Amino acid sequence: MTSTEKINLADLDLFEKGAPWEEFKTLRREDPIHWNDEESPNHGFYSVMKYHDIVKVLRDSETYTSERFTNLEEVDAEQEEARRSLLETDGTRHRALRRLLQGQFTPAAVGKYETFLRGLTATTLDNAFAKGEFDFVKEVSADFPINVLVKLLDVPEEHSSQLIDWGNRMVGFDDPEHADLLMSDPESEKYRLVPFKSPAALEVFEYGDELARQRRGKDGVDLVSVLVNGEMSDGIPLTERDFHTNFLLLVVAGNETTRHTISHTMRNLIQNPDQLAILQEDPELIPWAVEEFLRYASPVYHFRRTATKDTELGGVQIKAGQKVVPFFASGNRDEAIFDRADAMDVLRNPNEHMTFGRGGAHMCLGNALARIELRVMFEDLITRIDKVEMTAPIDYLRSNFVHGIKRMPVKVTLR
Repeated sequence: MTSTEKINLADLDLFEKGAPWEEFKTLRREDPIHWNDEESPNHGFYSVMKYHDIVKVLRDSETYTSERFTNLEEVDAEQEEARRSLLETDGTRHRALRRLLQGQFTPAAVGKYETFLRGLTATTLDNAFAKGEFDFVKEVSADFPINVLVKLLDVPEEHSSQLIDWGNRMVGFDDPEHADLLMSDPESEKYRLVPFKSPAALEVFEYGDELARQRRGKDGVDLVSVLVNGEMSDGIPLTERDFHTNFLLLVVAGNETTRHTISHTMRNLIQNPDQLAILQEDPELIPWAVEEFLRYASPVYHFRRTATKDTELGGVQIKAGQKVVPFFASGNRDEAIFDRADAMDVLRNPNEHMTFGRGGAHMCLGNALARIELRVMFEDLITRIDKVEMTAPIDYLRSNFVHGIKRMPVKVTLR
């Protein structure tokens, strides 16, 4: 068995202490289109590890479709139809769903939230820093983006803890601490027609239905109102299923990835005090440094595609129906693209990372919102702190899908 054949990216033990950066590096060098066997009932997948190969996959949805789903779980036709959201849609329907929501996520639209974000950041940090020692994830990373989501959904602030709980239970579908039922548990088959095979999804559907009932036919501009009252450009009305799955997507995507990027960035600045010092000396660099925060954090490991026909990628023959999995986290450390790719460099320029994808129809809809959240958070945080140190080991999410941090105890000394 070769060194790369031993690397199993389906093995969650490999991800228990965070991203397996060395294994990613080995695959980029020796086996950049890497076949990975899986246990039954799955059939294995190709991991795409190098930047330019990932871009080819992302920009060719006719050959590499999202319609067959975007995580490693293999679903049948009934599940596909029941669980399909914007993420698992291509072509005309994808464009129609995206157009329905994109007006709420343009740079101009999210820019209107800056005053709100600055007030929220100040309150979040005031409350956390007053404790001196605290779990950074609980007090800062989770608290901040969920309250942004509360604003976008126009729901009461006291609902934030429930939204966090739902996100944890769904995104943590492979983590025994968070999942109601692990996907490997036969009991999860009771929930095979809902996202992540999670009972939490049914609770989110019920919550969304009540919001929709309250707002249908009215002139609200919140995300729920846009979903239930907006007109679809393809002329096909939004079904109840469409509302359920896309509302759930907003609940998860609107919180989890920004949360983990904030956590990773704080950890990365603690571990790279020279980079923190650069930003403290010149805070005007922070808006550009956000791009390095995103590259270096890589909060989502991958989004799967499926080959629609026999094809060739990087000299490897791929058969129709096989799973093709671009690992964005690996592309973000590709030495052929990024000088000193393993180093954090807040002055890195250019910085064409792929944390939000890299072109193609599925470029992250919320990228402008994530950028302003990160900028506002760290413009405030970095200018307040003198020193931050971790007081216990980091606890990572057990997942090869989301590069998450569950707990990060810190001690903060203010200026």
